[in-house]
Amino acid sequence: MAKTSPGEFLRQVRAEASKVVWPTRQETVTTAIFVAILMVILALFFLGVDSLFGAVVRWLLTLA
Repeated sequence: MAKTSPGEFLRQVRAEASKVVWPTRQETVTTAIFVAILMVILALFFLGVDSLFGAVVRWLLTLA
């Protein structure tokens, strides 16, 4: 494989970087709010599952 000179490498990096499409501020805010809401929902779900399993284990230990 042929080696790329530093100058050519930088030109390629600049060309690729110009293809990046950055999200708008509104898209970023909307996505952040969506992620925060999902985090809360998943945290509550896993809290419920963990509490349920904890209660079942405590109940099973009282039988032993």
